[in-house]
Amino acid sequence: MSEVAVVGFAGADRSLTTSGVETLVPVITAALADAGLARRDVDFWCSGSSDYLAGRAFSFVSAVDAIGAVPPISESHVEMDAAWALYEAYLKILAGEAETALVYGFGKGTAGDLFRVLSLQLDPYTVAPLWPDAVSVAALQARLALDAGLFTEDDMAGVAGRRADGPYVSCPLREHDVAEVADGAAAMVLASRDRARGLRERPAWISGFAHSVDPQGLGERDLTTVPSAVAAARDAGLTAPVDVAALHAPFTHQELLLRRVVRAGAYLPFGANAMFSAGLSRIGAAAVEVMSGRARTAAGHATSGPALQQNLVCAMEA
Repeated sequence: MSEVAVVGFAGADRSLTTSGVETLVPVITAALADAGLARRDVDFWCSGSSDYLAGRAFSFVSAVDAIGAVPPISESHVEMDAAWALYEAYLKILAGEAETALVYGFGKGTAGDLFRVLSLQLDPYTVAPLWPDAVSVAALQARLALDAGLFTEDDMAGVAGRRADGPYVSCPLREHDVAEVADGAAAMVLASRDRARGLRERPAWISGFAHSVDPQGLGERDLTTVPSAVAAARDAGLTAPVDVAALHAPFTHQELLLRRVVRAGAYLPFGANAMFSAGLSRIGAAAVEVMSGRARTAAGHATSGPALQQNLVCAMEA
């Protein structure tokens, strides 16, 4: 029997504020209201963000102002998309150290040239010195998949609801193949089995949760089969298609590659690419489908690193 459930969620894929606190306050407030909890009812808080992206040290500490200093809190942080903070909170509840947890993530990807900044994730000796931007690296992956006959450019355009026309951004990727970079935030509330039953009539029970990582070197893994996504889906128990899935795919070809791994009756559309909250938002979108009664089973996915290097899968059920 599932021991942890999602009982509340709120997100803002686009934000016009300059402060992480200003972005987070309404999102955290909405997530707590959705779960029927007050701030003092949260046993554990965990966040996902990046000081490097923010351009200053300990930016996640200043964001704690969005929570409030009174009463004192138990808090943690991961330098990753908040989907990985969700995994930490999930384990915290499984370990019996908390009954409720609130996870939040935020990032301001528009503060600089994000695709150039992401070049620093690449191998520091052989690839990063060449400064290939993130779109160009993704284009290499897309070209390999196209040449392998896995899909066509029309299939990629279909993911974006467009026709395969317009100039290339980085061949074979066109403008509609690249998700818009945005600022955003998301917050999710978890609860233990006993607490969840009292908070929500239909919680989204977490039935499986796993993440995996591939080697950093682009030539050390099969970019078209995404081994870490296969491993994460397997370890999360996705042996059969779910009713609905929400995939974190910053590029249309990555959505198609992931659909071969996370099988579903329907896929929720992916909007803006809000760094460090997009993955949590995808899990939240899948959880909402279960909590609303529109789906019985669902899966949320998050990715990090170049060309789908790291992947996380969260399976949920009614």
